[in-house]
Amino acid sequence: MTDVLRRGRASLAFSFFTQGATFALLVTRIPAIQDRYGVSDALLPVFLAAVPILAGVGSVTTEQLVKRIRPSRLLRWSQPVVMLALLGVGAGGQVAELAVALAAFGLAVGALDASMNMLGVSLQRSYGRSIMLSFHAAYSLGGILGASLAWVGAHWHLALWVSYLPVVAVLLPAALVASRWYVDGKPAEDAEDGMSAGAGAGAGGGVVFKLLLPLCLVMTFAYIGDSTVSNWSAKYLKDVLGSSEQLATVPYNVYMVTTLVGRAIGDFGVRRFGAVAVVRLGALVAAVGFAVVAGASGAWVGMAGFTLLGLGLCVLVPQTFAAAGRLFPGDSDAAIARLNIFNYVGFLIGSPLVGALGDAWSYRGAMLVPMVLVLVTLVYARSFATQPDRYGGGHERPRTADVGRGSNGL
Repeated sequence: MTDVLRRGRASLAFSFFTQGATFALLVTRIPAIQDRYGVSDALLPVFLAAVPILAGVGSVTTEQLVKRIRPSRLLRWSQPVVMLALLGVGAGGQVAELAVALAAFGLAVGALDASMNMLGVSLQRSYGRSIMLSFHAAYSLGGILGASLAWVGAHWHLALWVSYLPVVAVLLPAALVASRWYVDGKPAEDAEDGMSAGAGAGAGGGVVFKLLLPLCLVMTFAYIGDSTVSNWSAKYLKDVLGSSEQLATVPYNVYMVTTLVGRAIGDFGVRRFGAVAVVRLGALVAAVGFAVVAGASGAWVGMAGFTLLGLGLCVLVPQTFAAAGRLFPGDSDAAIARLNIFNYVGFLIGSPLVGALGDAWSYRGAMLVPMVLVLVTLVYARSFATQPDRYGGGHERPRTADVGRGSNGL
């Protein structure tokens, strides 16, 4: 059984890595995509907004599908669709073709994100200790690789399909092979101590959302912060802090690296100090990062702020998914699918919000808004506590759930 879990963990980490690379290849080449298809500046936001909206639809659909289809099966087939859709974005020539490819990408990525995190939460439950951050660390590593390959493509003026095809040709069959070892976990049964309040309400739609709402807000705030960095860090350094164009490309790379570092060590912090303490510390570090960025006197101080942002924000999303799994151990798949929607809500809100405030007020002032929202996370930090309290004040409770068959029949 240990070998089954280890193979399941490694194969799922590779899925996270693959998705990180795929998504980075799309978002970092948006200017090239716009030029290829002749999309106007007025129409571009429509295309960009459509992807997270359709991803939300995909996540909602996944909640229904997992009642009849194992999450591992959904992940096995949604990941190739995402990669083929990426290739379609690079290979098309008409705006209609771009629209179809992005629509397929959005719907599939919603199912992919939800099913990946479902498997991650069930594996963490089976391990009996925090491993969720390690999966998201693999995603960050994939994002760094994807962004680096995108830079190579842009530097050498390669056609989009030329940049995308080798990546898809390598990662797609590798992901299909790795998917043979995905492990589906059964819902936790708390027979020995009774179901928690959240688990007992797991089947009631309205009650579930009420209990899940604090985590939904934390997810939204985290992605508002993340989208602020990804969309505005370069412009902020160049236009507000007066850096060179070359230096302005550095903050996002630094942010991704520090996100990787924070997630790589974050599970150890959760095991030692508990999820509540790690989430509180992450929120405080991220808020300090936004404050440093807003008050920066120069580009290097600004980059120090973005470095802190990576270290702070990186723990929030993985721990939010993990907390949903603990809150509804008997219905974790549904909780994660619903929570995943707010990933896209934050992405949709963050970039336009900062842009509108920057134009109407100032970009320094705009950076204070995600700072305040991240601080609100402190109010909801207790939602990340394990239950019941008799198993230890806020630490991960060691509990091994029954493990279902791996998707290869193990």
